[in-house]
Amino acid sequence: MNELISKLKLLGFTEYESKIFLALLQGHLMSATEIAESASVRRTDVYNVLKSFVEKGYCNEIETNTIMKYEMIDPDVILDKIESKIQKEKEKQVASFKEAFKNLKPLYRSKEKEQDKISNIELIRGYNQHREEKFISLLKNAKKEILFMIRLEIYISDDVDKTAEKFIKKGGIIKSIYEVGNNFKVKKDGKWSEGSVNDLVKVFSKFEKYGEQLKLSNVKIPNFTVFDRETVFMNIVDKSLPRYNEADIIIKNKDYAESMIEVFNTFWEKSFSLKEYKKIK
Repeated sequence: MNELISKLKLLGFTEYESKIFLALLQGHLMSATEIAESASVRRTDVYNVLKSFVEKGYCNEIETNTIMKYEMIDPDVILDKIESKIQKEKEKQVASFKEAFKNLKPLYRSKEKEQDKISNIELIRGYNQHREEKFISLLKNAKKEILFMIRLEIYISDDVDKTAEKFIKKGGIIKSIYEVGNNFKVKKDGKWSEGSVNDLVKVFSKFEKYGEQLKLSNVKIPNFTVFDRETVFMNIVDKSLPRYNEADIIIKNKDYAESMIEVFNTFWEKSFSLKEYKKIK
């Protein structure tokens, strides 16, 4: 019985309501006194609960020649009533939630701090899908030029490749420097796998075919991307730390972006073309 009371309480019934409900459920045409005795609840406390049950349609109030008696209606009907009530309350709650956020959304970052006007910096910690989504979002919002410096051990995915291809077709310029080594990985069908030299050449040939300007580097390079000469996305990798301690930094500052472009150009001059790479291999 205690287990049934607990289950009824999960549906929103109080302790007394649960006991009186079970008493009514088992009985037939019961008086308030009989219900109080069966439920082990004081008779003075029974009346208010019975009144509530009658109003909710859980039980019928029957007037006899002497006293009022109460009878529980079909449990399936009660279940429908409770389910309907829960559904309506849920719909009302969701509607209120949407209305509240409709009013809250315009307030999102509506007040710009003085320090943000100087330099807008965002730190994304941990190894998760959100980091890649953030990068792709910056890629999709780029207008004119993207400068990639990429370490192939964390090689970009198919989604990035497709977005880059669309960017070039719309007239955008992409220049990339790739660090080539023994840890080249390819992401196919959502899974990473080790890549061969042939895979590397095949991928780079595809990039050049759709218009990407690229060079390869045998020396270690910083892993960053400059978008439209004003936003820098930097990936900080430290192999001595767990992957969840990795971090990305997004810096929206034109002066800093120009400095990173100088770094890019320095590496660009020292790197070699795909044609030269094929001869070496």
